[in-house]
Amino acid sequence: MKSLRIIVSVLSASSLFLLGSCRSDKKTENALTEGVIEYNASVVDESHPMAGLAPSTATVKFKDNKFELEMSTMGIFNTMFVSDPGKRTLTQMVKFMDIKDACIQKESDLAAENNDYELSFKETKDTKKIAGFKCKKVKATMVHNPSVSFDIYYTDELGSDSINHLSPYKSIKGMLMQYRLKKLGLEMCFTATSVKKEEIKDETFEVPAYYKIVTRAEMEKLFADIQK
Repeated sequence: MKSLRIIVSVLSASSLFLLGSCRSDKKTENALTEGVIEYNASVVDESHPMAGLAPSTATVKFKDNKFELEMSTMGIFNTMFVSDPGKRTLTQMVKFMDIKDACIQKESDLAAENNDYELSFKETKDTKKIAGFKCKKVKATMVHNPSVSFDIYYTDELGSDSINHLSPYKSIKGMLMQYRLKKLGLEMCFTATSVKKEEIKDETFEVPAYYKIVTRAEMEKLFADIQK
């Protein structure tokens, strides 16, 4: 179960970079505000012992200021994250065998997690097309380890401004289309591959009635038990 521990951690970490609360800031005219984004996930160091077991895709559904991110590992561990800007909460749902749990975190609960992966950013004038959208390049640097830096790309043609407000990318005013994350030594890169305009039902962002609402401590215990 050691390999599953690494993957579970990666899935948890991904929520910090794609999901956050939004404000009604001005966006690019005619920006797409409802649809589905598919991402490829790849390991930066392919020689890492867990590289072959890491998740390879992620799906984001967005509507106005709400987002749902879903990832699956080996078809047996599914995790979803829902950002609700009105309530300023991030809900994590886990479905594993007969377990269906949901944990709702408030903005204040997420602050400590974001500090662990604090980033500084340097804007550039470079751009490139990703999944058909013009994306702006930013140089990201780890605050606690300045020798580590990488490029990220975002677009203001999707969603709303400040979509990353609850995440380490809170100063990036646009949808992340290419970014990195590192957890337990496994560094991954996520790159958008397609964007589809699609009607998203409101219930997509709600916790199904058959899920059990648990505390953060209970969710952490679940992860600990899975790792044994």
